[in-house]
Parts: sequence; C-alpha cells; structure tokens
Amino acid sequence: MSVKEEFLSIYDTFIKREGADKLKEYLLNSDFFFAPASSRFHCAYEGGLCEHSVNTYKRLLNAVKNEFGENYNSVYSDETIAICALLHDVCKIDFYKVDYRNVKENGEWVKKPYYAREEVLPYGHGEKSVYIISGFIRLTREEAVAINWHMGGFDSRVKGGDGSVSEAYNKFPLAVLLHLADLTATYIDENHGLQL
Repeated sequence: MSVKEEFLSIYDTFIKREGADKLKEYLLNSDFFFAPASSRFHCAYEGGLCEHSVNTYKRLLNAVKNEFGENYNSVYSDETIAICALLHDVCKIDFYKVDYRNVKENGEWVKKPYYAREEVLPYGHGEKSVYIISGFIRLTREEAVAINWHMGGFDSRVKGGDGSVSEAYNKFPLAVLLHLADLTATYIDENHGLQL
C-alpha cells in the first residue's frame, strides 16, 4: 500500500463528519499528496507531506493509547485523532514550489532543483491549517487548539513572546500529545541521516 493509499484508508475509515467528502476532494485536487513536508529538513521530497501526516497519525494514536489505555476512545475518538494528525499540516498545501539554483559539482556549475517557499495564503502555520479545515468541516474546540498549537515552541508566535501555547497545553492535553507526535514523527521517524 502506498503512503497516499494508507492516508486515504485512515481518512475514509475514521473521518465521517459533515463536509469530510469535500475536504478529501480538496486534498485530492491540491498538491497535498506530492508536496514535501519541508524545504530541506524532514521529508523534503515529493510525497513527504503525506508521509509526515501518516507518521504523525501513528505517533498520535500510540500516544493517546499509552496515555489513556484501552478506553482511550472515551477521551478522544478515532475521528478526532485522525483529523488532528492527518490534517495538522494542510497549511503546507501550495506552499513549496520547485525552483533551481546553481551548485558546483566536480568543478562545474550545474542547475539543481530545490523546494522554495512561495506563500499563497500568508495566514501563519497552525492557525492556517485550522482556517483551511474549518472551511470544510466543523472542528471541536480541542481539535482546533491542538492543530493551532502543534508547533509548540517552534511557532513564530511563541518566538515573538506569545505565551498562549502554555495556556493551550494546560487546558487541552490533545494539543500536547499532537505536538509530541509531530516532533517524534519529524525527529525520530523521519530522520533519514540528515547532514548537520
């Protein structure tokens, strides 16, 4: 099964909310399934965004089960887990474009492709994902907060001094778990021998 097929299988199995079909159609008609997850760090290759989303889903499901045990569904539904993990980075749709730069190889200059940022909708990161998703399905408050703050201390609002992330994490444990799942997927599952 390809990563795209795995993503769609999880999506179709668990995400049943009104508008889910339109959101899936939006994803299928966008670059979501062939976009990178980043320009040069984790999953910086074609299909990386989808792969990262599936990795984050597996990590979040595992974290929720570890935290709440067999009855985890009494705390968070499988739909909530799938929505938060699979869709947390939809803000990266139409975000990276292939460009070219000159690189010296064996004493010769050659044009090499790379992913450049090209922001179509400058709306932030987590908050942009919430905005896009909310155009199709209704999120619970906890889902919206978790997706909004999934970057944790890496969020530019936090770097600018906004302390709301601490309040979010105190009030909404799902936000903490999604952040940890995102970090673990990025730095453990997707650490493909990156050169530092």
